[in-house]
Amino acid sequence: MTGEIRRIGVLTGGGDAPGLNPAIKGLVYRGSELGLSVVGLFDGWRGLLDPLADFMPLDRDTVSRWDRDGGTNLGSSRTNPFRIPSEARSLDRSDEVIKNIAKLQLEAVVACGGEDTLGVAAQLAEKGVRVVGIPKTIDKDLAGTDYTLGFDTALRNVTEVIERSRTPAGSHRWVQVIEVMGRHAGHLALWSGVAGQAHLILIPEHPFRYDKVFQLLRDRLGEPDLARDRFHRSRYSVIVISEGAYAQDGQTVTIDDRHDAFGHARLGGIGEVLAKKIMDETPYEARAVALGHPQRGGAPSPVDRIMGLMFGARAADAVAKGDFGKMISSQGIAPACDLSLTDLSVVRGKINTVDVEIYYDTDRYHMKNLGMNL
Repeated sequence: MTGEIRRIGVLTGGGDAPGLNPAIKGLVYRGSELGLSVVGLFDGWRGLLDPLADFMPLDRDTVSRWDRDGGTNLGSSRTNPFRIPSEARSLDRSDEVIKNIAKLQLEAVVACGGEDTLGVAAQLAEKGVRVVGIPKTIDKDLAGTDYTLGFDTALRNVTEVIERSRTPAGSHRWVQVIEVMGRHAGHLALWSGVAGQAHLILIPEHPFRYDKVFQLLRDRLGEPDLARDRFHRSRYSVIVISEGAYAQDGQTVTIDDRHDAFGHARLGGIGEVLAKKIMDETPYEARAVALGHPQRGGAPSPVDRIMGLMFGARAADAVAKGDFGKMISSQGIAPACDLSLTDLSVVRGKINTVDVEIYYDTDRYHMKNLGMNL
């Protein structure tokens, strides 16, 4: 240990994700062995804009059961201290964050988050803040790591909904459209679609064509009015679609025209648009459901629990060794993977998307080379 780091802060930013609380526990437990005192900072980077009201000491007793909890017990926000809304313009209040870190006598900060939260961490590191990042996002779109906290639990949750959707869809001969999260990356849609045996999977990495979707439905379902087709063809179809997916002749669908502090539009509604198109252009009944935030809810899966503990412990080691401006990175298949450090700068302006050439069949809108006629 360097001998100079004794008191550190930890925060969680962006969307909540299962695995964050295990990561905090791992940080506190390993930190206690290294002589580190850990302070929990509430509500992401927003907590460091008002630190006197938004922190709490964390010890082994406090976090002993946190690994069982989903979400984040420290709260979260999408606050960007480099871009705080103020009347007609945005203010850069990052210097306040740096001053408040000093006021709290924090010698380093561990930030748990995705591209936005860790992008802020990277910028603060450039301004001299001692910071270590832990990767978290159910979209699994963070550059520089093979795994991000929350993905496995969300995959489990979405797969369960896909499986359950077959019962009503099959009973009523519906096309069931399931919209899942995934702004620019279709990892969650692709792998949940494969696990849940969806018929079609539409992802942001490859714009789809409505006419091709309609034809693939006809190939599977036939003509619903023909009695001979009733028992010789599939009675239903399930389509999984990422919220960021879009048609070749269209654009991403948004809930409204608002943007968050990082400039992101509020995506949502492409599932309803697709279901309506199916109803208008084909003889099939269609229903849409947008899973929304519950898809990242609930207790963390065993993988996310283990990875959280490992990420947190590795972050404590990085702090103790003075490896700042870095993010914990996993290589290989979680949880039996290798952990290392990568520069935080890799998350800025880069995302990890589905490799269409390797994994996606652009003719069948499904996983490539699966060998199954779904």
